[in-house]
Amino acid sequence: MAVEKQQVGSVWTRPRKGREQPTLTREHIVAEAVALLDAEGMEALTMRQLGARLNAGATSLYRHVANRDELIELVVDEVYGEVRVPVIADPAAWRVAAEDCAESLRAMILRHPWMASTLGQVGLSYLGPNVMRFTEGLVGLFEAGGFPADETSDAISLVTSYVVGMGISEAAWLALLARSGQTEHELVAQLRPVAEEAAKDYPKSQHGDWDADPAERRDRKFRYGLHRVLDGLEPRRG
Repeated sequence: MAVEKQQVGSVWTRPRKGREQPTLTREHIVAEAVALLDAEGMEALTMRQLGARLNAGATSLYRHVANRDELIELVVDEVYGEVRVPVIADPAAWRVAAEDCAESLRAMILRHPWMASTLGQVGLSYLGPNVMRFTEGLVGLFEAGGFPADETSDAISLVTSYVVGMGISEAAWLALLARSGQTEHELVAQLRPVAEEAAKDYPKSQHGDWDADPAERRDRKFRYGLHRVLDGLEPRRG
């Protein structure tokens, strides 16, 4: 007896159902879901809560997305559409273009701090049109920069892994900041005596940049790591 194959569970592997209601489209649902996530975080994203914001019942939402997991795939793809990937003709322009793309990816993650708790659990998000355009653009950028074909994918993974890793850490900090209701300067000032007390027996763990602007310090740390990653990749260009 033939065994029926189960379809892979993803919004990108399932065809859309029939005609959409003119008053409620998938695009409208996704836009409102992103707004909800930006305002209240991933914990607030439920079909019931989203339906209330849209003045629609959860049943209406299920005509467009099968479940919450599919909705998360859609919102992740949506925000990836914000990332810039420059197109270059001159291989010498690769480094500046790669920095610009990395900064754009980081900025997207920081605009949407809920991404910090989402990127590790987004199923087949890489099949979404915006993520695929992002990937296609990066391949074109690195190929134009002179990377060998058999290294392009690994070089891209190195850069994006660094940016996403740093972005997740920063986004988690910004989410804490939002929950505290304080400015970044206020929260750092509040944490300083606690951190200094904890580090008093660990002199190598102490640091002296408490008086630096917190946002500028985060920018500096991000760019230091990004530049070292690109330094390591530079000699691999053809």
